[in-house]
Amino acid sequence: MEQKTARLTVLIDPVKKKAFEELCAQQDVTPSQVVRRLIRDYLAHHGVTYVPGGPRS
Repeated sequence: MEQKTARLTVLIDPVKKKAFEELCAQQDVTPSQVVRRLIRDYLAHHGVTYVPGGPRS
């Protein structure tokens, strides 16, 4: 699991944001958990490796 965190600011349509937050609540996950999972999956899909909490390799 990652040790340090960094902030990522994403601009999104307010209506889409509300729908996303409501769906996350229904599924008992936080929006941050979903975004982190999407990023991990995206990196894996493109063959990008990294060391959690460390520099990218």
